[in-house]
Amino acid sequence: MATDGKKLSTIAVHGGEPRKKAGDAITMPIQSTATYVFEDTAELRAHFERRIEREEYGRYGNPTVSVAEQKIAALDGAGGAALFSSGMAAITTTLLAMLRSGQHVVMTSDCYRRTRQFVTRTLGKFGVEATLVEPGDYEALEAAIRPGETRLIIAESPTNPYLHVADLEKLVEIRDRHRGVKIMIDSTFATPINQKPLDFGVDLVVHSATKYLGGHNDLLAGAICGNAGIIDAIRDFRGVLGSVVDANTAYMLIRGIKTLDLRVHRQNDSALQIARWLEAHPKVERVYYPGLESHASHEVASRQMHGFGGVVSFLVEGDLDDVSRFIDACEIPQIGPSLGGVESLIEQPALMSFYELTTEQRLDIGIRDNLVRFAIGIEDTQDLIDDLEQALEEV
Repeated sequence: MATDGKKLSTIAVHGGEPRKKAGDAITMPIQSTATYVFEDTAELRAHFERRIEREEYGRYGNPTVSVAEQKIAALDGAGGAALFSSGMAAITTTLLAMLRSGQHVVMTSDCYRRTRQFVTRTLGKFGVEATLVEPGDYEALEAAIRPGETRLIIAESPTNPYLHVADLEKLVEIRDRHRGVKIMIDSTFATPINQKPLDFGVDLVVHSATKYLGGHNDLLAGAICGNAGIIDAIRDFRGVLGSVVDANTAYMLIRGIKTLDLRVHRQNDSALQIARWLEAHPKVERVYYPGLESHASHEVASRQMHGFGGVVSFLVEGDLDDVSRFIDACEIPQIGPSLGGVESLIEQPALMSFYELTTEQRLDIGIRDNLVRFAIGIEDTQDLIDDLEQALEEV
């Protein structure tokens, strides 16, 4: 379906899909095959001479996967998208495809910690250097760029767990002053419903499709979106590394994306109501949510985003054990490390992500023992508030 002029809710349902499908199905069929046969050697020649478009081998492409890619590209307003077996597979494959020894990366220090580890440790083994800068310090970010060496600026927006929102216009202005530099934004927490970085001039957008895009906590996938030429090069490199997604997962992702607009708007609304309620609660020290005027990124988020997302982080009065009692007393959200699904999830980052560190070590990286991250699902908002209220009585 042509998506020009269509609203995101319509693109989520129909984008990337052919109107006529195999067997006259209304849903995209699952093409569960590892290889594709040729009618004769003439067709084989035509394929390799690029006179026809068709699949050859499962690692290089699949019709169901291609539709999922086209749907995500349409939502992000991208020339192309490549799908991977996880969000980290999308990030690592992209970086390995774009970087070589002697080049340099600038990234904000609040990027996902596995991304930071890959950039600073793994890429370092291959001669790629990295500089980490504090989020929001755009002077330091530009000062870190090395002429002729810096290839990529990496940032998340919003970030985990404090939901800092990068000023995409400023990042693009900085990039434009330095030849050869590109920007990659991890927009997992925003989704294309709330934020479309490519519209601001960003080069690449990455999503952990495991989260909001899939939306049901039942699949692992990742996607990278951008200019068709860059994406084609990354897709070719994916064929070398083998970090592909299977057809069944792609089908589930297509199905999940069809309700993305509905789910994200519900999560936006619930999160804002819950954030305001938490901010007024006497046992809550501070709330981190860009939809609140008290958040440091509120002005940027209000200008740049269409909604503020479904994750709320907050500090509960008390120590690590007090917060654990609060978490354990919650009856609706379950304890888990993900986000973006229909089920609400709640966690203490100090335990879930940084258990191996001492309190002092966690403080050094900005993680307090009384920090809670609440990934809001699509349950009734008042039920969630009532549940938080009774759980806070345990503190």
